Formats: sequence, C-alpha cells, structure tokens
Amino acid sequence: MLGLPRGAEWIVILVIVVLLFGPGRIGKIAGELGRSIKNFREGLGNKDEQTEKDETQEEMN
Repeated sequence: MLGLPRGAEWIVILVIVVLLFGPGRIGKIAGELGRSIKNFREGLGNKDEQTEKDETQEEMN
C-alpha cells in the first residue's frame, strides 16, 4: 500500500530535485513562492477592507 514518503525517501526526492533544477534555481523558485504567498495574503486583507468599506457605505445610504 502506498502512503506518504518518510525520512529516507524525502532525502532521495530532495537529491533528485537538486539534480534536476540545481541549487540556484531552487532558491529562485522558493523566493517566487514566498512572494506569491505574501501577495495572496495581502490580497485577502485588501478584500476584507474593501468589503468593510462597501458595508459602511451601504449603511450610510
């Protein structure tokens, strides 16, 4: 039965990924992923602020 990889299997997967992409490209991918997550969270925050502004405007009318 197949399950999630465990200790030694993760090491093998990591070695394969490093061989395929190289350490420099992995760093760039990680940075891009971090920026994407940050932008996503900021977008969620802006959506909440916009919703509050819309609700406030509706209450005033």
